[in-house]
Amino acid sequence: MLLWKSFTFNPKKLNFYQLQEKHYNQVLALMFAVEEVNKDPNLLPNITLGFQIYNTYSSDVRTLESSLMLLSGKRLIAPNYHCEKQQKSVAVIGGANSDLSIQMASILELYKFPQITYGPFDSILSDKVHFPSVYQMAPKDSALALGMVQLMVHFNWTWVGLVITDTARGETFLWDIREEMNRKGVCAAFIEKIPLGLKSLTYSFSVIPPSIHVSSANVIVIYGDNHSRMTLQYVQQYHKLYKKVWITSSHWDFTMRHHSVNVETFNRALIFAGQTKEIPSFKSFLRTSKPAKYPQDIFFKKMWNSAFQCPFHHIKYDQDCSQNSSLEMLPLRYFDMSMSSLSYNIYNAVYAVALALHEVLLTRSEMEYLRDEESLILYPWKLHSLLRNIQFNNSVGDQVFMDEKRNPVANYDITNFVILDNGTEVLVKVGEFIPHAPLGEDFSIHENIIMWNQIYIKTPRSVCSESCGSGFRKSACEGESMCCFDCMPCPEGEIANQTDMDQCIMCPEDEYPNRERNRCLPKVETFLSFREPLGMTLTCTALVLCFLTVVIIGIFVKHQNTPIVKANNRTLSYTLLLSLSQCFLSSLLFIGKPTSAKCLLQQAIFGITFTMAISSILAKTVTVVLAFKAIRPVSRSRKWLGSRAPISVIFICSLIQVTICGIWLLVSPPFPDVDPHSEPKHIILKCNQGSLIAFYYVLGYMGLLALGSFTVAFLARNLPDTFNESKFITFSMLVFCSVWVSFLPTYQSTKGKTMVAVEVFSILSSSAGLLGCIFIPKCYVILLKPQWNTQEWVQNLTEENKSLKLRI
Repeated sequence: MLLWKSFTFNPKKLNFYQLQEKHYNQVLALMFAVEEVNKDPNLLPNITLGFQIYNTYSSDVRTLESSLMLLSGKRLIAPNYHCEKQQKSVAVIGGANSDLSIQMASILELYKFPQITYGPFDSILSDKVHFPSVYQMAPKDSALALGMVQLMVHFNWTWVGLVITDTARGETFLWDIREEMNRKGVCAAFIEKIPLGLKSLTYSFSVIPPSIHVSSANVIVIYGDNHSRMTLQYVQQYHKLYKKVWITSSHWDFTMRHHSVNVETFNRALIFAGQTKEIPSFKSFLRTSKPAKYPQDIFFKKMWNSAFQCPFHHIKYDQDCSQNSSLEMLPLRYFDMSMSSLSYNIYNAVYAVALALHEVLLTRSEMEYLRDEESLILYPWKLHSLLRNIQFNNSVGDQVFMDEKRNPVANYDITNFVILDNGTEVLVKVGEFIPHAPLGEDFSIHENIIMWNQIYIKTPRSVCSESCGSGFRKSACEGESMCCFDCMPCPEGEIANQTDMDQCIMCPEDEYPNRERNRCLPKVETFLSFREPLGMTLTCTALVLCFLTVVIIGIFVKHQNTPIVKANNRTLSYTLLLSLSQCFLSSLLFIGKPTSAKCLLQQAIFGITFTMAISSILAKTVTVVLAFKAIRPVSRSRKWLGSRAPISVIFICSLIQVTICGIWLLVSPPFPDVDPHSEPKHIILKCNQGSLIAFYYVLGYMGLLALGSFTVAFLARNLPDTFNESKFITFSMLVFCSVWVSFLPTYQSTKGKTMVAVEVFSILSSSAGLLGCIFIPKCYVILLKPQWNTQEWVQNLTEENKSLKLRI
């Protein structure tokens, strides 16, 4: 018979060594797996697999002592000797944590003894240079930090405290979780490390609980081994931290504690537990397991008496009580009927060793026979070549690899640790985290199942600063974490339609922010309409002035033979009046919804009609000067008198403007356009000039004509004539130039409908200035002083002027 021995270890405790009953689930998982292997006729036929159990305590010396006892046999410590011919161990299953595994490996590695650890995966043990004989059964927990941060992000917990054990595993986890927290926008409110050794209790008592208590973080992540768990469980009894939500892994088992320790502080914690499938018939095995079934197992009897709180005399005389009881009757704090991740790893480790031994039996060349051929002895180090390549599907279909490079990443169940009102402790599955699942399917949580701490009516919050509502953006506080911020309102034209936005966003051009600046509203199209007060006023003004111009034309036609109408060329007066009437009407093209036709005609008609008006005035002033010079007998100016010269001036000046406008319309014509920026709530429909250069050429040419007319009229203002218009023309051109000089800066500084209104007002006011300054005095004489508008009065006035000159 080949005997195989195994270690299982009770975890270390801080200051007390009382038996922790719940650990015996791991021993029973070992026994269950060994029994399954021995019952399987196809696995290790004719061979019974055996085991021995060695215990370790909180002392490194005791761990090394148990390792030497295993190697020597008969529970003796005799280095380099084995005191048993039979019952020699071929492999060790041990190490509920990496510290124990490393301590054991320091002895076992000297003999190349296969050591299979069932505790959490540790990258340090994967170093085959220092630990070539160590194999890890646990899946990699590199995704644990990602899952915890996913949970934080799901509940918008952005201000979280971290309590980590001060070990290499703790540092690795701290690096991973901080990196992921930074990537997801979660901040660490504080980081506390639980030291090892003698300083552990002192530091944990005086520093860690006060840091947790004063922190504004309501969510605390704790990560570590059993030693740090027991430390914090002991300390928390003196610091009530009921307001906190705890997140941890299954290796930090709150239910595992001494009878007198109260863990009410950790009630409603969320635990990431490695997913395991329920092994068939394992629970049935646990229900039927009793000390009487395994009389040689002293640990089982001690665990039973402690869990069922047997009377002292049963313990003293090594008797077991409660024979009719079952492990199923024990509360969760004493025993868990489900298979934990550690027990699951032990189960797979047993099968891995059994399969390796089975391979040995198939290759007899690996066996060495002693004189007694019935005894087969296998040297442990010869298992390495087989263990490295072992892979199999266990009884629930999971693939198991002994090659750590092929170890999968662990999947996690998220459980809720709840202490009910009657004191019963339960673990309720509330979600899961599958790292390699498709995005969106990797994390799930059932919020309606979670039972939060009694002080929270709804899901607790854990933030440094309260969320910035819609319409506000976050503004980082100087010298603070990115999770601590002030809330600033969005600037004009921008919105924040979600909470905690880092930057406000611009509304589309056709939309504008509402008053709360949390959503965009569609802008209303608008333009200078005939129906709005400003448009209606400008329209009525243009029509009234046009009508007034027509009335003046009628007056002039009716009194066309009077001296005042005949003076200064009657044809030019009619041309000027008709041009002014068209100027008034041209302003109506700027009012109303812009169309392609309107945009093409607006500036062209405005420029041409105004050019005709100004050129008519220029012709009038030139006529006055020529008429005065023509009085001289030998003057050449007589040939320019008559209607041909003034008409030529109007024609040539207007033709130049028509040419400019024609080139403008051919090269870059105006077109309908929209202006979404001038008014925050409106889209202004307008005419785009197409070419601003052409537009200013038109205005510049008009200005040049106006300046020429003003100069000539100013020089001719004192020429003797009965009805000399030069003074009136000088004043009218002064008004005209003043209007358009004021127009240019005003036009540039306004936008939208106001810009159009400014141009219309300039057209009307400058045209009205010409009409009023030149023709209103004449109408005054015609209508109110008709005696001045007779030939006799003109002759008398002329004679008086001559006599005045003679006396001078």
